[in-house]
Amino acid sequence: MKNSFLLTKWYLDCVQENGDAVILYVADLRWNALTVHYGSLLTVLGGRIDSACSLRRSTPPSAESRKITVSLPHLNVEGTWQALRSPIQRTVFEGERGSVEWHCLQPMSQVDLLLQGTTRLVGRGYAECLTLSVLPWKLPLNELHWGRFLSERDALVWIDWRGPHRHRAVFHNGVESQVTSITESEIVLADSDTRLELDRGLVLRQGRLGDTVFPGVSRLAELLPRSVLSVNECKWRSRGSMHSSGSESSGYAIHEVV
Repeated sequence: MKNSFLLTKWYLDCVQENGDAVILYVADLRWNALTVHYGSLLTVLGGRIDSACSLRRSTPPSAESRKITVSLPHLNVEGTWQALRSPIQRTVFEGERGSVEWHCLQPMSQVDLLLQGTTRLVGRGYAECLTLSVLPWKLPLNELHWGRFLSERDALVWIDWRGPHRHRAVFHNGVESQVTSITESEIVLADSDTRLELDRGLVLRQGRLGDTVFPGVSRLAELLPRSVLSVNECKWRSRGSMHSSGSESSGYAIHEVV
């Protein structure tokens, strides 16, 4: 029997050539009589990592054709994501209690952002929207590896669910690919000599979700099982090198293990 839980979570990012980066989360949760709106901003500017969050209701990202527009005044950020690759959509999990739908709207984007009305970032980015109608702590999942790597020629996206329910999906330039292995530092494709090496050069966020994510949403944290708050995550901004058939392309990856 399905419950009245519905979480819609947007994730959008941008990394400039110099490594400056922005990560945005915009979420809307409806759970029985509870409604929670959440937005968070993580920035890397000149090597300094800062974050901010808000529970104020905001307009969700607007997706029209191949363009996504974001305006979050309470986080002082606005910008556009222009698609450079076609979208991807998959049902990651489906059961009696609900499902997890993953919609990667832009595996690669050209992004133009304005922070605080004065700081402009222009670079490659990524955008996805995840919809969960099942309580996250009811998912048959022990560990999640997720990431995206972008260079001038390559866009690689991976999702690796590990546990009672296994789901592994890897897309290289829009084509679903089989892989030999996925680790925090390397992705090896099975049907070619292609591999991605990641240096894990900058840790963006690390620790228990109760300490890294939910301090800004204490109203929600009070309702969550302790097992959720104690889940560990590590998120990196890595320099990456994609090797294939004797050639190499370099870029940046945002990736995590939860």
